[in-house]
Amino acid sequence: MAIEYELTLASDAPLREIAAVVAPAAGEVTTLSQDERLFTADLHDRYGYGVSVFGGRDGYCEAEADDGSRWEWEPNPYVDITFRLSKDRPTDKVTQNMVAAVARVLASRPEDAALVLNGNWLLLTRMGGVLRKHRRTWWETYGVQDLV
Repeated sequence: MAIEYELTLASDAPLREIAAVVAPAAGEVTTLSQDERLFTADLHDRYGYGVSVFGGRDGYCEAEADDGSRWEWEPNPYVDITFRLSKDRPTDKVTQNMVAAVARVLASRPEDAALVLNGNWLLLTRMGGVLRKHRRTWWETYGVQDLV
């Protein structure tokens, strides 16, 4: 079992560019498809997670908002960046590493974005250039409130 964070961008940016921001060391990224629509990087030894980057059309995000309501978003086109954290690793440092990668992506890209935990909980949105953090206690628990 793992913990998954998914950062979705409303973008048709070249996936190779986004993968280079997520995994900046050139040897970390593997292309898994000939059409360059899927990239992966095993960063468990260095950062404590694996990451995949893929994109497409007609995206869909759904998560629980702070007030318990369902938040939905349909970006078209979209890029999904999935961070897979092992449950058997110390989560504070690994989560800090993942949030630092999210911050790098957001700083390098202007698109609308959303960060969702385990396909259930909305943690962050950037819509129309306005960044909003959700679930304040999550950010405080991991000490990452100032990283993004």
